[in-house]
Amino acid sequence: MSRHGQGPRLLGRFANGRIEEFINARTLSAADLRDPEISALIAKKLREFHDLDMPGPKNVSLWQRLRRWLEEACGRCSVEEAGEFQLDELGDEIAVLENALSGVDQTVGFCHNDLQYGNIMIYEETRQVTLIDYEYASFNPVAFDIANHFCEMAADYHTATPHVLDFTKYPDIDEQRRFVQSYLSSSGEKPSDEDIEKLLGLIAKYTLASHLFWGLWGIISVRSLSLETNAHYLSGSLVTIDQS
Repeated sequence: MSRHGQGPRLLGRFANGRIEEFINARTLSAADLRDPEISALIAKKLREFHDLDMPGPKNVSLWQRLRRWLEEACGRCSVEEAGEFQLDELGDEIAVLENALSGVDQTVGFCHNDLQYGNIMIYEETRQVTLIDYEYASFNPVAFDIANHFCEMAADYHTATPHVLDFTKYPDIDEQRRFVQSYLSSSGEKPSDEDIEKLLGLIAKYTLASHLFWGLWGIISVRSLSLETNAHYLSGSLVTIDQS
């Protein structure tokens, strides 16, 4: 990523770690994502990220990852928990989504897959943004990455209940359209109304996949947490999966 001009520069490596450049910028807040100017900057940066020519096969990883996480979640849950989460039905839901979306004409790019406000930094003087933390980055439909970013607008990880998403804060259609227009126009060409509506339609469908993605992630992640936190995040995973 450093060689492609993304995130902090890699300054060195050693046996069990690396040294990275310090980024003298501010991490965004939940409120920043609703700022039209900042949202447009994020859209343009995300388009740049998606267009990166990264090595390796450019195969969609989403469906395989969902199935792998579902299998792992089933192995970590009790029979009662699996029933509460309806895990036995999620395999069919994943298959339905994949069949509905895989045959669609769409753009696949190198996606961040976790574009929440804590993974975006802004240089106040230049008003440039940079994306950080590439733990989940992989090739995927770009509509999935944008859908996931929209879902993150419902999150505020600096509250007493960071695991609870407020979906009344999901961006309305005007916010979505502004973001998509900024994203598409960053190529230097004015997008057609048809192009904008097509991408908006795909984003709406991939929102379901985003709910499954982070709902399953929540289930398989909480086992390393305290019992109290475990219960909170399991309830958050249930809410997220229910959204799908």
